[in-house]
Amino acid sequence: MAAEYDDPARDVLTVLEAAGFTIGTLPDEQQEVFRSLTPEEVALLVDIKGRLDEAEPEVQAHGVVAGGALF
Repeated sequence: MAAEYDDPARDVLTVLEAAGFTIGTLPDEQQEVFRSLTPEEVALLVDIKGRLDEAEPEVQAHGVVAGGALF
């Protein structure tokens, strides 16, 4: 994701929200950390989240409790 930002602080949050991050519910101090990310850092976060989302059903399957055992 090589995004060009007109207003990097605002656009970073927009890109992350579009990728499924719930930035709007974070405190202002944490939002400011996200605003300070470089385009490369934003791309890395979006890529990692995408891979985690793809693996989600498999990851959730291991969190099922059956017969008192967690597997």
